[in-house]
Formats: sequence, structure tokens, C-alpha cells
Amino acid sequence: MLKAAVNDAAAINAVVNRPKDLTRAELKKIKLLLDSEGFNEAKLASAWRNQTNQDIAAGIIAHIRQAAIGEALVPFESRVHKAMQIIYELKPWTPIQRKWLDRLAKQLVHEVVIDQQFINDLPAFGGGVKQLNKILDDQLDMVLEQLKGHLWAAS
Repeated sequence: MLKAAVNDAAAINAVVNRPKDLTRAELKKIKLLLDSEGFNEAKLASAWRNQTNQDIAAGIIAHIRQAAIGEALVPFESRVHKAMQIIYELKPWTPIQRKWLDRLAKQLVHEVVIDQQFINDLPAFGGGVKQLNKILDDQLDMVLEQLKGHLWAAS
């Protein structure tokens, strides 16, 4: 089903070919498409555990990429940690900046896709994008792009 759907669904195609460009709206479409076909995240994870006898906690994006192109299943939290290590090394962040980057990482683990609209809507980021960008010395766009690029880089 997934291999056939890659050509039919733009959102699934984005997961397979350009996961760093995936939007929250596309992720919602994917979840609805998979749910309609009887493939919710719990069933995908369960099927993977049964097939490999491993308890791997990976998000729906990783499951789709694994099924479509054979990418290794890496727990999403590990992907976030690895991507954040690269962000932390980009420049000497102040302790306050580092605290806000840590908050961003914690949210990313739960949300999978974080964009500016999401930041604006989240109470944990008081002041939204404008305030966070100010705290990060006008580097928020760069941080978000780096995160998107490094989350799905080959391990």
C-alpha cells in the first residue's frame, strides 16, 4: 500500500523524498490517509516489533520511509537529539538561548514538525516567533531549517 501510495499522495511523497520540507498540514493528511487504510501509528509500530522482535519507538514518518525506501528506523527522540547537537555546535549560544533551544527540542519530540505558526500558537513560547527570534539573535529561521535538514539525514 505505501509503495503504491508514494506516487499518488503528495504528502507521503514528501515523507519519502523530502521529509525536511514536510508541513504540519501534510502530516495530518498522512495520518488521515493511513488511518483510513487501517494503518495507525500504534499498528505500524506493533507490526514492526512483531516482524523484527525489537521495540523501536519511531514516528510515522520513519515507518513510511522505512517501508518505502528501506531507511533504518531510528527513534525520533534520537533524531532530535542528534540534530540538536549540530544546532548547539553552530555557535556559542548563551545559557538563555540554550534554554530556549532545549524547549524547542522538547516540543519537537512531541510534535514531529515545528514551524513558525506552531511556535506562535504554543503558550510555552510566550511572545511567539518574534520573541524567540529576538532571543536567538535573529537565528530562528536558520535553527528551524537546520533542524528540518538534520532530523532526516541518513544515520
